[in-house]
Amino acid sequence: MNVLWGFCLYMTFIYLPFDLFLKPVAADEEVWFGFVLRGWAAKLTEPLHWLIYGAGAYGFWKMSRWMWPWAALYVVQIAIAMLVWNLIDERGQGWPAGLISAAILALPAIALWRAKGRFQPAAVT
Repeated sequence: MNVLWGFCLYMTFIYLPFDLFLKPVAADEEVWFGFVLRGWAAKLTEPLHWLIYGAGAYGFWKMSRWMWPWAALYVVQIAIAMLVWNLIDERGQGWPAGLISAAILALPAIALWRAKGRFQPAAVT
């Protein structure tokens, strides 16, 4: 979870601000459910990615109860997206690479699903 928290922090405070404010629209790409959006379609969906990673950074920092099951489900969605992307994108490597990618991402998804007890409600004072 610390690695995922670090990744969420990186995406929230370094990559997505660069992507949204500095990357030219013509070079912009966002992947949703394995489908690549380019140009303005990508640029317009970046704030949603920013919101997701910002919420993830905060949720992992506080180990918020609402992070379970959403963190696990988001990683499952990424695993499925990797499979779909490998099958439909011209840069993809086909179904073997997609299955391998999905299987690798299934490991943290399973770990997050099983970690329900680690996500605690805020202490009442």
